[in-house]
Amino acid sequence: QVQLVESGGGLVQPGGSLRLSCAASGSIFSITRMGWYRQAPGKERELVAVITSGASTNYADSVKGRFTISRDNAKNTVYLQMNSLKPDDTAVYYCNAFGVGSGERHHADYWGQGTQVTVSS
Repeated sequence: QVQLVESGGGLVQPGGSLRLSCAASGSIFSITRMGWYRQAPGKERELVAVITSGASTNYADSVKGRFTISRDNAKNTVYLQMNSLKPDDTAVYYCNAFGVGSGERHHADYWGQGTQVTVSS
């Protein structure tokens, strides 16, 4: 089965930077797109950024100009470079992949365990 392993979360001061990484592993046939979602306390989970295997990207308005998503298709890895962080960016960040695992019949969403990002002075 496809597994997503995340790293890079932590505590950072306002204006600082963090880089999140998420590597897909397991029996993978194809991954169409990967992305990042986040969920802050008391709020719904929202899309932060997404990138396709063809490198097309989409960002939430709240992070445009500050966050950059990238990927390494050969490694099935997606990154999220977060600059100029604000307290409102505090949330649990979840990696997402949409694809097909080896032996599976259909595309499906796969999720990481989540990593905490806290922006505070």
